[in-house]
Amino acid sequence: MTQTSDSKRTYFVTGCAGFIASRVAALLLESGHRVVGVDNLNDYYDVSLKQHRVDSLTSERFEFHPVDIESAAALAPLFDANQFDAVFNLAARAGVRYSMENPHIYLTTNSIGSLNLLDQMRRTGVKQYVLASTSSLYAGQPTPFVETLPVNTPISPYAASKKAAEVMAYSYHHLYGIDVSIVRYFTVYGPAGRPDMSIFRFIRWIDDGVPIQLFGDGEQSRDFTYVDDIARGTIAAAKPLGYEIINLGGGGTPVSLNQLIGMLEERLGKKAVIEHHPFHKADMHTTSADISKAGKLLGWKPQVSLEQGLDESVRWYRANEPWSQKIVLP
Repeated sequence: MTQTSDSKRTYFVTGCAGFIASRVAALLLESGHRVVGVDNLNDYYDVSLKQHRVDSLTSERFEFHPVDIESAAALAPLFDANQFDAVFNLAARAGVRYSMENPHIYLTTNSIGSLNLLDQMRRTGVKQYVLASTSSLYAGQPTPFVETLPVNTPISPYAASKKAAEVMAYSYHHLYGIDVSIVRYFTVYGPAGRPDMSIFRFIRWIDDGVPIQLFGDGEQSRDFTYVDDIARGTIAAAKPLGYEIINLGGGGTPVSLNQLIGMLEERLGKKAVIEHHPFHKADMHTTSADISKAGKLLGWKPQVSLEQGLDESVRWYRANEPWSQKIVLP
């Protein structure tokens, strides 16, 4: 984020123990800003990894509160005590498959939690909202995915809950003049990544010699995007745009899981053992982002190649052994 020394600001970052939000907070702090962060530190995946990320945010300008965005009563004092220049809402229940097992928590966190934040912004006069959303909304649409595609057929409760958050944000933009930037993420990976995501799991399984649990034939492909690129794009979206939906993705040729496994085998110096399972009906076969809008509105494009990003992911895993080897996989 390019801010001059006399334009230090105060930002509210939700989900700050999360994979992406912790990097957003870190980059904001590196730019000299003040960050108030909240996270409920839920146990959807290993809490020690979430604590590891929070512990890395060591600046005196960082203030952490173990608050759940589902609680309007817990949010209100934070909005009363601070004048936020923008709210970055990256708190979310993530994971397509788990949303089928527990859809209610996805609605309460991803939809009602977002509403709580918007209502606190309305109440206290905060005018800039950045909402993290998902490429999962594009299921069934032609690739590359462009923001103008209709996304009215979500195929998981997770996607449906994010769609609800998007449209409620539009209502608050229309009614109360809140400036809204919605950033749709495409398969984010990198150091300290989520252990329910493929790259973390593949690194662990290949390194341990445990069979990779692969759903489908491995030819499904993803537009992998490095976490720091995503964090930069998210921060860049905190500017007056009215109401905009913006893809943040790799923007190149999608990479198949089979290719990905091969690249990780090279970096780990080990051969993967693969167990195939039926393709999951809530999964998408291919994701591919049209990122021209991000370039036009934000001056953003990804800078880290998949090769570089995988190097960093494996390096982090090695540097944090033996703890990283013990992180529980959901």
